[in-house]
Amino acid sequence: METRSTPLENRPRLPRIALSKRNRAVVRALNPMLVTYLEASRDLCETDSILFGAALAVCRIIGAKFSTAGRTTGQSSAIPAWRTRIEERIAKARALIGRLICFRSGNTRPRIVRTVRMAFAGTNVSLSQPDIMQKLTERIDDLKQRIAAWGKRIRRYTERSTRFNQNRLFQSDQKRLYKSLERPMVSGTGPVPNQADTVAFWCSLWSEPVNHNEGPWTEVVASQCAGITPMDPVTITPDDVAEAVRRAPNWKSPGLDGLHHYWLKGFVKPAAASDNIHIVETFQKRRLHIKISQREKMIKKQKKLLLAEGIRIFAKNIPDLFTSLTYYKK
Repeated sequence: METRSTPLENRPRLPRIALSKRNRAVVRALNPMLVTYLEASRDLCETDSILFGAALAVCRIIGAKFSTAGRTTGQSSAIPAWRTRIEERIAKARALIGRLICFRSGNTRPRIVRTVRMAFAGTNVSLSQPDIMQKLTERIDDLKQRIAAWGKRIRRYTERSTRFNQNRLFQSDQKRLYKSLERPMVSGTGPVPNQADTVAFWCSLWSEPVNHNEGPWTEVVASQCAGITPMDPVTITPDDVAEAVRRAPNWKSPGLDGLHHYWLKGFVKPAAASDNIHIVETFQKRRLHIKISQREKMIKKQKKLLLAEGIRIFAKNIPDLFTSLTYYKK
């Protein structure tokens, strides 16, 4: 019940456990207990929740440490003390530059004069010297160079830290790394779109019947595709699922559910869950999706070949070509 009522993004991150005899014994001991729950499972989401709950129970039994704050929390934002000190120096230096520029522009208020004297303390520079403007310019340039050096030190540390974190994240969770490279991690604070408006928008695009003006070249395509032998139906068995899971890496970065392949290997056994129809149906749908994708690629390839047929029609009848190209764009 704990994992069934928890959203996927709030699930704790399952840690990697050692492949020791003790840990394997705990997994084998928990495996027969899942038979009743998996047989009563109604859909794939419930099956996944059961497996995740079993994996969470194993981690708690063996005393593994895992984060309970959820998997959407970002990295720690603790700033090193040395960086805080450098940022304070940069802020003070910029404030000092501003007051030196004010004094050089003719502002002689007591606070400005007092700050300028503090800036030249210990340098044997008096404000009554004839070359005080040159000294002010030199002091401002010196402070600007210091700020540039401090900023470069912070940037160098930030770049190195970013590379280090990305390399470590690539080894532990490649999916999170690719997502962080695609877009910054920001929480959705905008207004939620109205469901009725969304449904109405897409229904207006996909539910309205459209009459296409088909040219004569479509008959050529139909005649060429008539001789294609349809692919034999593929039936995925539990043994095929078990074989695919067996060859998968143990600790590859998991999907949105946070369940590694290791737990599927440990829990999905013939005596426990190999006959679970939801897992087999998922692989069957995936295979069907691959089959449909391959057929779409073949159709696109035939359309490219038939484009030459349209060019040949252009030499005979221009209106037929326009009709063919209009349908091809659709």
